[in-house]
Amino acid sequence: MLVSHALPVAVHLAAGSTGKKGGSSLLSFIPLLVIVGIGYLLLVRPARNRQRRALENRAAVEPGVEVTTTAGLIATVVAVEDDVVTLEIAPGVNAKFVKGAIARVNTPADVVEDIQPMHDDTLPTREDGPESPEAHPTTEIPPEPGPAGAGS
Repeated sequence: MLVSHALPVAVHLAAGSTGKKGGSSLLSFIPLLVIVGIGYLLLVRPARNRQRRALENRAAVEPGVEVTTTAGLIATVVAVEDDVVTLEIAPGVNAKFVKGAIARVNTPADVVEDIQPMHDDTLPTREDGPESPEAHPTTEIPPEPGPAGAGS
C-alpha cells in the first residue's frame, strides 16, 4: 500500500510544481502551443495547398492535354468521364485511369524543364576527340620477349 500513496507524490514532485496555482500552468502550455502552431504552418497548411492545387488540376483535365500519372507515365488525354480518364499512352494505345492517378497536367514548359540538357563543355569536340593524340595520350608498350629460340 505504500507504493500506491508514493506514486501521486512522485508525479507531483516530477512535475515541478511548487504549490503555486494559476499563472504557472498557463505558462507551461505556451511552448506546447507554439510547437503545435509551427507544426501546422510547416506541415499541415502546405499539404492542404498542394492537395487543393492537385484537385484543381484534375478538374481541369480535358481531351488533348498532356498529363503525368502518379506512376510517372506521360500520356495524352483522349476522353474524360466522371471519375475515369482515357489516356493515349502510345499512338493507338489507350488505357483507362482513375482521375486520382493524374499527378499533374503538363504544359510545354514543364516538359522542357524535365529534360536537362548536357553542358556543351562536357562533350568532346573534334579537336579533343579520340583521334586526337592530345586528348588521350598513349604510351608505347614494348613487346614482351618471346621464349629463347622461338624463331627470329
